[in-house]
Amino acid sequence: MSVSFLLLHTITLVAQHADVKTTPIGTAKVWGKVDGISIVGLVQGPSAAVAPLQVACVFEYTEGDIFNPPALPAALNGMVHLDDALKGQITELRKSGKFEGHYLETLLITPPKGAMKAPKLLLIGLGDRNHFNADMMVSVGVIALREATRIGVPGFAFASDIKDAGIDSPTALVAANVTKGIIQAWRTQRYLQQQHLSPVKPMTKAILLAGPAFFETAGEGIKEAIASFNN
Repeated sequence: MSVSFLLLHTITLVAQHADVKTTPIGTAKVWGKVDGISIVGLVQGPSAAVAPLQVACVFEYTEGDIFNPPALPAALNGMVHLDDALKGQITELRKSGKFEGHYLETLLITPPKGAMKAPKLLLIGLGDRNHFNADMMVSVGVIALREATRIGVPGFAFASDIKDAGIDSPTALVAANVTKGIIQAWRTQRYLQQQHLSPVKPMTKAILLAGPAFFETAGEGIKEAIASFNN
């Protein structure tokens, strides 16, 4: 039985025990479409999501930050799972200062074959955890889209990993702001393509990952963000 399955199965059991409505693992839904790019919700962990590129977010390193409270327990923590999939290299990169996780800092990793479902992993820094606010996620969404277009993939999966780090973030607002950033950046990219200032590379899908207990809440935020662009 895979670690990914155990992770998501545990999340489901915890949420059900807490009398929280959950969505089955593997559920996918197109929340909307803007300018040819579909914004999809998926109940899945970042190591198990199938996409040309997986994006994950991390704060600046503090000792044991993804393993110790207030971070989620290992069985529930998607970033711990990613770290395990790469045999501890995410922790090593952060601890050694090779990737410091400053706000909007990026690092592209090519995981060993079979380590995770996506053939590429992009880390985006969130900066100091004590200074986090949901508004920052608009710019994070922008960076995710721009880096995905620079790499040349037709789609990507995105995991904010904020709750994994122990930050009590507003799920709907975070999802909405990531979506806004993605759409804003895509519109800029389309403009550059139309003006012959960038190669024409199609981007058809952005997948926003959510745990079973957060799927519907995240979806409300995503739909609201999409509506603000379609009106």
